[in-house]
Amino acid sequence: MASFANTFYNTFVRRNSIYVTAIFAGAYAFGVGFDVGITSLWDHWNKGKQWKDIRDKYVH
Repeated sequence: MASFANTFYNTFVRRNSIYVTAIFAGAYAFGVGFDVGITSLWDHWNKGKQWKDIRDKYVH
């Protein structure tokens, strides 16, 4: 466990610029992943009720 902590520290935390970049990249990746996941869940729960599902019935 100590070697992992040392590796983590030397790779990410030792230099502030790398640490901040890793935090921003992680936050961005989490935000995109969360958005995609919630949109997918919403579409699954509301399948057949959304305009994109019923559009063909009304627009020719």
